[in-house]
Amino acid sequence: MKKRSVDIVVSPRVPHFVGDGFRVQNFIPSAYGLDMQAMDPFIMLDYNAPFYFEATDTPRGVDVHPHRGFETVTIAFKGKVAHHDSAGNSGVVEEGGVQWMTAASGVLHKEYHEREFAKNGGIFSMAQLWVNLPAKHKMDPPKYQGYTKEDIPVACPSEGVEVKVIAGSFNGISGPAHTHTPIHLYRIEMDVATSLELSFPSNYNTGIIVVDGIVSINEGDAIEVDHYIRMANDGEAFSVNSKTKVTLLLMSGEPIGEPIAAQGPFVMNTKAEIMQAMRDFYEGKFGHLN
Repeated sequence: MKKRSVDIVVSPRVPHFVGDGFRVQNFIPSAYGLDMQAMDPFIMLDYNAPFYFEATDTPRGVDVHPHRGFETVTIAFKGKVAHHDSAGNSGVVEEGGVQWMTAASGVLHKEYHEREFAKNGGIFSMAQLWVNLPAKHKMDPPKYQGYTKEDIPVACPSEGVEVKVIAGSFNGISGPAHTHTPIHLYRIEMDVATSLELSFPSNYNTGIIVVDGIVSINEGDAIEVDHYIRMANDGEAFSVNSKTKVTLLLMSGEPIGEPIAAQGPFVMNTKAEIMQAMRDFYEGKFGHLN
């Protein structure tokens, strides 16, 4: 069976701030052909590599903003992220935890450093992934899925390797997150000189962030921390080999295959739907949030 090969390796991007609390590098959409269609259903990926924030009495973050037509998935590696929305929902994403927010028909949202973390300062690291919704679900009611580190099951396929299954399945172990289309999302921890065999249908768009350490794919060239690996759609199985202790975030999903119209925080299927989302937002139909 032909091994799935590496399509491209994206070097660390120039970081920029989203609000004043998230210092991110953007991998999707970006150069190298990684547009929203290329990684469908994954339409945006921001990665906040470890960064030290000084202590403050005013938590840093992103003020009130709308979303419609997709889901935001926040994975906390270091630090804590708090949030509130216009439906009265609130919570904290702790280290090792995940928040899966289905914005769908529309929500106002704000997210920022949890108050005690902000007060003490410290290392902050997270990833936020936007997952598209098929047309039939874009106007569903908004909802949340929140998971602590303890909620996420761990598969140990070999000594020194842990696969934390957030969504989808691995070796018969299923993650807790409900998805609208077939998606696998794993946080992978590997000791030095270990290997992991993975396999997904060849049409699934598959990518990996090297959160920590150095890896190779199919025993090829070394790929260092803060790089993004897009796998080609030319096979199913491939191996990940660790050169050091490694942390990876892996995503693999079946393309939705529908037209994508996007503007800012709205992702729909047509320009007319984007214009309607903007009208609804300005008319206050997303609710209110201070």
